[in-house]
Amino acid sequence: MKLFFISDIHGSLACLQKALNKFDESGAEKLIILGDELYHGPRNPIPEKYDPAACADLLNSYKEKIIAIRGNCDSEVDQMILEYPIMDTSSSLVVDGIRFYFSHGHIYNPKHLPPLNAGDVFCFGHIHLPIAEKQGEITILNPGSITLPKGGNPASYAVYESHNLQVISFEGGILAETTV
Repeated sequence: MKLFFISDIHGSLACLQKALNKFDESGAEKLIILGDELYHGPRNPIPEKYDPAACADLLNSYKEKIIAIRGNCDSEVDQMILEYPIMDTSSSLVVDGIRFYFSHGHIYNPKHLPPLNAGDVFCFGHIHLPIAEKQGEITILNPGSITLPKGGNPASYAVYESHNLQVISFEGGILAETTV
């Protein structure tokens, strides 16, 4: 199974459309959203083409392919217009015998990991930085942000396929990569 990861949309319709075009091109079966879908948050600037309602409509058209978790900027009001669950602060999925554990990053993060087993992949957003690396016997994945990337990085997403994880910029450059 091929997985496609995005995080930190923050209500930018323009960035979400780019990401969903990449998702469609990728052929991935699941779209994993690691939080902060509709609201830009009080610490962030207003994103390009900020339109949370249009983002919700567009995301709802992908609802059968989405696994999403709650970010620190997501709320119960957001859940009222989204047609797939976003209120869980964590979730997991087993693919190719590997457990992928999803969290936004404001509760669990690489410095405060949830209970994981050797070989698990910890997937999080929140910090808007692309990461795909080993931390002991755990693999750490952050797809960066499609809307408000940090650290001088471009907007990015991640793809998992056949034990390979890549964080990729919209322009196609590989920003981080590891095997699982």
